[in-house]
Amino acid sequence: MVELRKRKAPAEPVRAQDTKKTKIPEKASKAKPAASTKSNKLANKTNDAPSQTHVLKIGDTISLEGFGGEFDTHESVKTTLKALVDGSKSGVVLFTYPKASTPGCTKQVCMFRDDYDSLTSTGLSIYGLSADSPKANTAFRTKHSLPYPLLCDPNATLITALGFKKAPKGTIRGVCVVDKTGKIQLLEPGGPAATVDAVQKLVATSTDDKPSEE
Repeated sequence: MVELRKRKAPAEPVRAQDTKKTKIPEKASKAKPAASTKSNKLANKTNDAPSQTHVLKIGDTISLEGFGGEFDTHESVKTTLKALVDGSKSGVVLFTYPKASTPGCTKQVCMFRDDYDSLTSTGLSIYGLSADSPKANTAFRTKHSLPYPLLCDPNATLITALGFKKAPKGTIRGVCVVDKTGKIQLLEPGGPAATVDAVQKLVATSTDDKPSEE
């Protein structure tokens, strides 16, 4: 009798290994930083004009202590507005001019010189005020034989406080009168003749208001 041999079960086919290499994901590209919001240059731009919490006007009374800081006379002597007012009989006239020895400024200082006696008749003390150096103002005063002092304010502390600072730099021609109590009696810009005329009118008014002596 023939013996039947058992067939071996066919071996499972060997799976061919996946020869494809696993694709390594590329590194995520660095995210670009978000563009910063551009600041509004116009909104943040600093105004060249000096900032003032209060714009002076006729009738205002200022605190003379510390007002306008410290500045020099043409003789390089430190002084303040309070010292000038304290040393006057009835107050001070401060007329501003842009630059010593220029035509308009020469006309202005000479007009104040020529009318000096009448302008000081009520006890006002007259001062020219500019951002010039003591040397420049001394030469200017000597050349034109000015009977009043010239004030030197290179940092424009007093000029700015009075509202006569021009932006971005420079000085506005004008005139201011401050009485003994710190009251602003006159404050206005104007040309050489206009600044003198304004003081003349104020002096005339003050003279008319004085009670007549019997």
